[in-house]
Amino acid sequence: MKYAIIKYLNSIAVKKTILMKKSYMLQHQRLTGVVHKSHIGQRLDFTLAKMFPDYSRTCIKTWIRSGLVIINGRVSVIPKEKILGGETVEMQVTLKEEPCWKAQNIPLAIIYEDEDILVINKPCNLVVHTGCGNPDGTILNALLHYFPPIADVPRAGIVHRLDKGTTGLMVVAKTLQAQMHLVESLQARAITREYEAIAIGTMTAGGSVRQSIARHATKRTHMAIRPMGKPAVTHYRIVEHFRSHTHLRLRLETGRTHQIRVHMAHINHPLVGDPLYGGRPKPPKGASAAFKDQLHLFYHQALHAIFLSLFHPITSIEMRWHAPLPKDMAALIAALKEDAALFKVPVS
Repeated sequence: MKYAIIKYLNSIAVKKTILMKKSYMLQHQRLTGVVHKSHIGQRLDFTLAKMFPDYSRTCIKTWIRSGLVIINGRVSVIPKEKILGGETVEMQVTLKEEPCWKAQNIPLAIIYEDEDILVINKPCNLVVHTGCGNPDGTILNALLHYFPPIADVPRAGIVHRLDKGTTGLMVVAKTLQAQMHLVESLQARAITREYEAIAIGTMTAGGSVRQSIARHATKRTHMAIRPMGKPAVTHYRIVEHFRSHTHLRLRLETGRTHQIRVHMAHINHPLVGDPLYGGRPKPPKGASAAFKDQLHLFYHQALHAIFLSLFHPITSIEMRWHAPLPKDMAALIAALKEDAALFKVPVS
């Protein structure tokens, strides 16, 4: 049996040891740590989610209520119990059996690679991670084929995702150490991710959207603005105006599921082609038949991860990458410009 010891994550002040069984069978894990004084007065479930970021707060709540969490030698079953600081924490948990992911020869557009990381330019219609409805044919399966040792890294080194219909830059860790540091950088908001998008409607100025996001109450494949959700911040600026659309540059301060799509729909400017959040074609008055057809045929959200910047997880050297817009988005922008020119509308 093969084990890996995951040590202290530098971004959080906690002594942590995780004994992880590294095979695709039942994983028996013992998690221990000492609560830092910075957590004084916070809820137990919130504190443990910060101490052990590999596990969701919902999962941790379940463990607490199941009596699997020991604080200073006593079992705690109350998620909202207040922390005093300095407590010794121990959790003995067994995770469900992992799926046996298979390697598949799926082409990857690799734009940078070294011993520790990969940066890829994800195409449209390629799912990042296996899941319900997507048991294979994903970037994860492609990574296992391209670099088999990545099977020893949790989630095959994937530290952040792009939606199926979103294109652009993603960083992947090739080693456990690199993954830990990249996760830490994401949590510390030290990784810069910028996107370009085409939004419906003419926007007058850039700005920021600061609205918490959570799973939709009834539509389980959707996310929604919810006051009790996770904090989410999206900054945007205008690149070009068109007659009834706007070309945007956006920067994520947080990385919630569907964040840009939900935030732009919330301010009544959903993305062109968005199948979930109202990006239905809305051609301007007098638009040509060809332009209308192009809008109707744009079948995915017009969103591209165009820029990525981070400090290398091992060398700490700052690195930056840029991925040009995919052909369909570039063609859509060209059509928008042509439409604006026909009606003598400036696009600045």
